[in-house]
Amino acid sequence: MTERLQGKVALITGGTNGIGKAAVHGLIKEGAQVIFTGNNSAAGNDIAQETGAHFIQHAVQDVQGWSEVKQAVRDHAGRLDITFSNAGTNTGDSDIESVEVEAWKNLVDINLTGMMLAIKASIELMKENPDHSGGSIILNSSINGILALAGDVTYSTTKGALRLLAKSTAVHLAKTKTGIRCNSIHPGVIETPLIQGAISGAPDPEAARGMLEGIAPVGRLGSMDEIVALLIYLASDDARFVTGSEIVIDGGSTAGLPGV
Repeated sequence: MTERLQGKVALITGGTNGIGKAAVHGLIKEGAQVIFTGNNSAAGNDIAQETGAHFIQHAVQDVQGWSEVKQAVRDHAGRLDITFSNAGTNTGDSDIESVEVEAWKNLVDINLTGMMLAIKASIELMKENPDHSGGSIILNSSINGILALAGDVTYSTTKGALRLLAKSTAVHLAKTKTGIRCNSIHPGVIETPLIQGAISGAPDPEAARGMLEGIAPVGRLGSMDEIVALLIYLASDDARFVTGSEIVIDGGSTAGLPGV
């Protein structure tokens, strides 16, 4: 155990499943004190009991609820060094002709406005750090912020917007000498419980897995541990010169077409 994050406090949104849950476990193993949020109180309380992390039930699009999250961070840890803004969804999405306005608004609220609110709260907390040490904000986007999905117009649009949200934030924070960095990560197809469920529920699971693995030239799915490893690097002092970057972790999926 290297404990690269020893003494640091991390806030993770969407921490009750998938990559967010893996991040809770991974950052704690590296020595961080973790506070995480999510909608699923039962799952959150279980993870908190397993790991010793502090759980706050909160939906990222809940503007008023952010005041409670900020106060909980102050009361529980007294500082904030790392934010992994991870919460997002594509539920209810469709193509541009079929998408309903209410579904569009809901996805924008969660995937984009929720990220903006997380950034604003994080900056406020990080600027209060007694040692003026700055911090690291990491936004979880997607390769679909680079290559769009025809059938998920809102998801693709919001994930694309996160690229420039991170960059604009990074430039502002650098120019104002806060010592706070902001970057976005763009995972490809990762073997999360959601993807595992989609594979096992397909009429031909073997064919479904083969199709998903074929998206990346390396010929496999990414692992959640690989995403967490990137997250740990960006959260650590090793990445103190990395800000405003969009970091793709996709096995080559956005670099070119396999076999071409």
